Amino acid sequence: MLITISGVRKEVKDGISVTELIVSENVESPEYVSVSVNDDFVLREAFDTTVLKEGDTVELLYFMGGGKGCQ
Repeated sequence: MLITISGVRKEVKDGISVTELIVSENVESPEYVSVSVNDDFVLREAFDTTVLKEGDTVELLYFMGGGKGCQ
């Protein structure tokens, strides 16, 4: 089936879960990734049970701290 992952259309197996997608996309630090499906955030506890469907749009988001300090 075709889904969009971070703006790129990709073919994935039918019935793939968010957890399986994270593995198949070789996410380096899966413990730091947040996932949205069709603009709705998926709770980490639901990664295993959230099954993707044809045409879904998935964003793999990494939140990082840092920036320029105040002086």
